[in-house]
Amino acid sequence: MATDADDAPLLAEEPLRPGACSRELELREFRDRYVIRSIDGGGAFAVSRSNGSLSRLSAEEAAAGSDCKVSKIYGVVGMIRLLAGNYVLVITSRKDAGSYQGSPVYNVNSMKFLCCNEAMKHLTAQEKRDEAYFMSLLRIAETTHGLYYSYDRDLTLNLQRASKLPARRVHKPLWKQADPRFIWNKNLLEEFIESKLDEFIIPLVQGSFRTVQFTLKEAPVRITLFSRRCNRRLGTRMWRRGANLEGATANFVETEQLVEYEGLMSSFIQVRGSIPLLWEQIVDLSYKPCLNIIQHEEMPKVVQRHFHDLSQRYGDTVVVDLTDKQGDEGNLSNAFAAEMERIPNIRYVHFDFHHICRGGNFDNLQALYNQIEEAIQKQGYFLINTKGEILLEQNGVVRSNCIDCLDRTNVTQSFLARKSLDLQLQRMGALSSSGSISQSEDISDAFKKIWVEHGDELSLEYAGSYALKGDLVRYGRQTLPGLIKDGMSALSRYYLNNFHDGVRQDALDLISGYYAVSKSISSPFQNGGFESATYLPVASAIIVGGITATTFTLSQAVGRNAQHFITSIICAGLTAGVVALVKANGKQFCSKPRLCGLI
Repeated sequence: MATDADDAPLLAEEPLRPGACSRELELREFRDRYVIRSIDGGGAFAVSRSNGSLSRLSAEEAAAGSDCKVSKIYGVVGMIRLLAGNYVLVITSRKDAGSYQGSPVYNVNSMKFLCCNEAMKHLTAQEKRDEAYFMSLLRIAETTHGLYYSYDRDLTLNLQRASKLPARRVHKPLWKQADPRFIWNKNLLEEFIESKLDEFIIPLVQGSFRTVQFTLKEAPVRITLFSRRCNRRLGTRMWRRGANLEGATANFVETEQLVEYEGLMSSFIQVRGSIPLLWEQIVDLSYKPCLNIIQHEEMPKVVQRHFHDLSQRYGDTVVVDLTDKQGDEGNLSNAFAAEMERIPNIRYVHFDFHHICRGGNFDNLQALYNQIEEAIQKQGYFLINTKGEILLEQNGVVRSNCIDCLDRTNVTQSFLARKSLDLQLQRMGALSSSGSISQSEDISDAFKKIWVEHGDELSLEYAGSYALKGDLVRYGRQTLPGLIKDGMSALSRYYLNNFHDGVRQDALDLISGYYAVSKSISSPFQNGGFESATYLPVASAIIVGGITATTFTLSQAVGRNAQHFITSIICAGLTAGVVALVKANGKQFCSKPRLCGLI
């Protein structure tokens, strides 16, 4: 019988490990400084409110002074420098997410930037306007979805990598153990690293963390589904596509399915990522903007760099391309297939998801599995016992992609994960040699539920809306309520991608350090230009007003003189003209990033 993720963990929580971070902190806000000290007996430090400088404090210094506001915080995310000074990001509330390898995991519920910007009064008028925009981006960053952390466990490493760490590295601070690809706040930690405030440095992972527990053979089984988003090409759906020149791809995610049973732990890794070519899809108010492959002499090397990195990290790689074979998507898919012919030792499989699974028939994915079953079983999965002895290793990975690496990709990965889960549980003795979780409706539904929630969370982080095709994961077919939900999500995705994601991309570029604020470079906002926030509401009002006026005058013209028909025609013509103008200049009306380019 399946139960919620908040049930007691299968493995007892470990005591605070060497290199762990302070769990709960006290924030004291004085007129001239912020003091942050550990409640559980750790250290303390101060942040100057005039220049943002950091200094370590003794226990006596941290406790001194009483004229201050005192509050509880749950971690320090990092610091960023803008024109007027520094801003320190802290975690103000958290939620229990479950446990990972025996350690508690928390989901960031809310964050807040502490301002150290007394230099604001010395800025020029343009710099003050720039700072105001940068601060608005920080407010967007405060609401970032899907951030997870642990005080005593490095969450950036999957079970296989963590189990093979040298003993000396395990005792280092968390940020020194971590895989830098998956530290969301990597850029924000630099000041704290330089100041050697290791016990306050918490690596955050963006992605999804879901657990479910059920019983097999009268023993508890826990499944943890943990996805880690890469920070090397962080961005929103339409403004970060494809790869950069180093071979890092947009929406690259490592997904680990961890299984715990009778003291055994097993994990199965899959990855997803945008098609690793140089390409773009600029929003222009159309529902499906044109895909454009960027012609560049480095293109073959970009693909080679991407797959060399995958092979080095994960071993043998099978590429599953789920794109259509028609239209712009087909052209991109064909270009990808052509490049893959040049890459040795990487198997490329195209599977036209929309064509083969049309009508919402999820079971047709069996045709894909039949093609790659031998390779998946050869790649295997990782298995370790309570003594720390490695029984099996995963020596390869399946890399799945569609266009967004969201909806079709999530459906496909959940299918492959279910196949692997049956093998894992059979090997652990929780299932018979021919057993499957599909034989228990409750267990199967619980498994599907965490994959649906996982897909929704990754979609919110990249596209701003819930995932589509969730019905295919949950029920294996499309339902009417699911169609309605998909329609609402598609409309939400369209609106956000066209009218909001340019600013959100700026926030990500700022937080990740892709754009560095400096007084020595000219303002990125001095060029002015055609701003959608100013013109789009006016154009929308004219269109709506024109349609209303045309409808009203046309109803008045029925049975009356020709003058009313002429008025109707004029209103209709003006409305059509404005619609044509907006359509012709669609890119100008959309929200665009203002800080960085596309590649």
